[in-house]
Formats: sequence, C-alpha cells, structure tokens
Amino acid sequence: MRWLRTELFATALAWGVASAAPSASASNPEATGDAAARPSCSLADLKRAWSYLSSEVEAYYPPSTEFDEYSERWSNLETPVVNVTVLPATENDVVEIVRTTSKCNIPFLAYNGVHGSITTLGRMDWGVAINLRKLSGVVVASNGQTATIAGGTNSKVVIDRLWEAGKQTVTGTCECVSYLGPALGGGHGWLQGHYGLIADQFVSMNVVLADGTLKTIDADSDLWWAMKGAGQNFGVVTSVTVKVYPAVHQNWAIETLMFTGDKVQAVYQAVNDHLLKNGTQPVDLINWSYWFNVPPIDPTGPVIEMYIIQEGVSVVDPAYTQPFRNLGPISVTPRNGTYRDMSSWVGISLDSPPCQNAGLANPRFPIYLEAYNPAAMQQVYSAFASATNASSPFANSLFMFEGYSMQGVEAVSPASTAYAFRGDHLLVAPLIQYTPGGPARDQRAAQLGNQLRQILHQGSGRSQMHTYVNYAYGNESPGDWYGHEQWRQDRLKALKAKYDPKGRFNFYAPAA
Repeated sequence: MRWLRTELFATALAWGVASAAPSASASNPEATGDAAARPSCSLADLKRAWSYLSSEVEAYYPPSTEFDEYSERWSNLETPVVNVTVLPATENDVVEIVRTTSKCNIPFLAYNGVHGSITTLGRMDWGVAINLRKLSGVVVASNGQTATIAGGTNSKVVIDRLWEAGKQTVTGTCECVSYLGPALGGGHGWLQGHYGLIADQFVSMNVVLADGTLKTIDADSDLWWAMKGAGQNFGVVTSVTVKVYPAVHQNWAIETLMFTGDKVQAVYQAVNDHLLKNGTQPVDLINWSYWFNVPPIDPTGPVIEMYIIQEGVSVVDPAYTQPFRNLGPISVTPRNGTYRDMSSWVGISLDSPPCQNAGLANPRFPIYLEAYNPAAMQQVYSAFASATNASSPFANSLFMFEGYSMQGVEAVSPASTAYAFRGDHLLVAPLIQYTPGGPARDQRAAQLGNQLRQILHQGSGRSQMHTYVNYAYGNESPGDWYGHEQWRQDRLKALKAKYDPKGRFNFYAPAA
C-alpha cells in the first residue's frame, strides 16, 4: 500500500480545503446543507479503511507528473477537479474505494478512457478519481461464444485480442476510448449493422453500486435495462461478459473522396439517395464524412471528406462510389486492408491527432437525424465555415457525420434498453476544438455549437431533439439523452431512487 505511505500531508491539506467547499460540491449536485459538502471521515479513518487494499494499488496527488498523467482528460472544458487519483488493481479494490468514499461522503468519479467531454463533469470540484486503467484484459470463453472484458480495457485491446482469437464484437470506432465508456451509453460501432449496439452484446456484468456493494447482474435484474444506455448513472462496471462472433471477413475496403464546400448539397443528397436509402443502407456498408479546414486545398472554407466503407471486398462496389465520383471530387483515394485498419483510415487510431491529449477544449453538440436535409446542410456549412475561418480560435474544429448500418440496432426492441433512439440513421456532431482562453471563449464556443445543432434540428422537422449521450455537451435534457417518453423518464427516476438515492453517480448526464 505504497500510496498510503506517500504525500500524507498533501492529502490531509486537500481534505481540509475540500471540507470547506460549498454544498454544490457534494456527490449529489442538488444536495443542500453544509453537511452534504463535508467528508465525515478523517484521513486516519481512510487509512484504516483502505489499509487492506491490494499491494498494487497506486494513488497520486497534486502536484506531481503522475497525478497529471492519470487525471488528464481529453477535453479541458468543465473538467472534474479531484484531490487524489487512485488506480485500483483488483475488483475488490474498486469495491472498497467506492464503499469508503460513499460512507465518508466524499465525491468520487470513475475514469475510463477520459474522452467524455460533457460539461456536467465540472460539477465535481473535489474528491477522488478512480482510474480503472489497471483493470485491463480480455478472456474468450472456451465455447467461443462470449468473452469477459475487464472494466478498464481499451477498445483497441478488445479488438486486437479478439482478432487474434478469430473473433470480433461491436466496439467503439475510436482506438483510444475505453470499451465500456461508449457501451454504457449504448455505443455505436462498425459492426452494429450485424449485431446491434455495444450494449446489445452484454450477457452479464459485475457492477459496484453507489454504496460499495458488488453485484453480478444480467437480464433478470431490473437494473439491466438501465445499464444498457444510461449506465454511467448507476455504478462502476468492473467486468462485463459479452457476445462474440467469428471474424467472417478478413478484408475491408474504403474509398475516400474529398470535395470543396460548394458541393455540400449535392454530396448529401447523394448520401440519401445512394447509401442511406430511407434507412435501408446495406449491412456491409458504412458512410462517414468530416468537414475541416485545409487552406492549401481550399482557402475559402472547409473541405468535405467522404468515406465509403465496405466489408468483405477489396474495392468498394462502384454502385456506391460512382454517384460521388460523378460530382467531381478534388481527389479519390481507394484503400483496402482488414478490420483493424479502419480506425486509421478515418483518422482515429491511437497515434492520430484526435486521440492525443493536447490540453484543448473539445466540446461536441450531437444530434441524431433520420436523413440529411440538403438545404439545412448548406446552411450549417455556411455557418460553420464563417465561424472557423483562419482568424478564428475555432479554426481547427471538425464536423463529424456518422452513418452506420442499422439492421442489428433496429432488430432489438426499443423498450428493452435505456438507449432510446433506434430509429435514427445518422449521428452528427460538430466538435468545436480550441485552446482554452477563459469564460468568454467558452461561451462563444457554446453559442456556435448550439447554433449549428439548432440548424440541423430545425431542418429535421422534429419537435424533440435526439442526442447521443456519449457525445453530449451538457445542456441537453434527460429526455434528449435517454428518450422523451414519459415511461422512460419514470423508469429511470425509479431506478435512480432505488440504486443511487444520494446521486453519487450524477456527474455524467444525470438521469434524475
């Protein structure tokens, strides 16, 4: 227990400062009264309670390079503030850390990939960070039908370990995010057309609840429904058993086409007509696109980079690519490889710029759509181009458009999971990237992101907004995150009252 033998003075000082924090600092942001903001344990109490944690537990305090490394997040906007970052080495370590912090009324937050950029995380302004990175591993069952994944395992580790075993499952598309982070919010992935969302693969899981009890749950538990779409609200998952499948196709292909902004309406009309096809996009096909500035190529505005990806082929079928070639792209780049190459093809592999923690603010403003409205796409392109010109602090921003196959997602009953938006075919999100520069700049970024999202929302013709909780900015409503039906909201509130009555897990998109 080397962490208890180091920096004790610094920790005692941190607790002393924290105990004077205002009531909004409590684990439940809605709590009132001074008692809600104060720890009820001394440092000596914590030392005794945690003295029997495993010998491999690590903890770090500011100021230290280790604390900075293990506390750093991908987005530096409204980040959680912590006094100590603990790295548990076993499942029981997590149990004891959660149990004692809860009992002592000390806020805590589990870190798992640290790519959530939601501003509600900023409600945590003191407490304990539980970094799960040491809980990593993938074990394929002897029957080859399931695998057990430790709670802190990175998505790339899952992909690589399963690939080595001739298996695959639905994971997040970005190599640098955790496996479970996206999964607890539903989780999109390349293979969802075949098998559904990441959460749809769950068979059972071990979860540490707010009071520090460890439960193994499956479809027989009332909590199961909530963990599949709103799981960040209910516990720390230390391991999960998921369905896995044979890796049928070794080969994948992509065609990357780059366009100037004057083609925006034509490009997205072509997506509607030739790829999306009223929500019947073929199961082996994926379409993505980005908007970003490349002044040497087009100094007048962002370029459109369109990705058409197909499974089980060496060249993408011309039936899908030729309508886009006919629009006169700046460039056309075909490639082929394996499933493991896909993240690098679209610029989200471990060594890609978006995967680096560069001290930037990275708020996103997601919205789900059924199809593209080409006129709205022209309007939002013009607004994005104007706000991200070369003189803007937001010049390095990115607009993301994700179009996955939906057959596997829509095959699952919408009522069976807290994830609500199975009828939406497109996930769209501006990522307003900038160097932090104070509240005024943050406000400008928020105004821009909300403006861009509102244009798309108005163009959708919907009265209610559907958003992806894993990309959320933080100003959305619980209905926007988890579905607007009253029965959904009532069910989540009832489960929160049962499993997290004090709001210990309210720092990430609180459901109630």
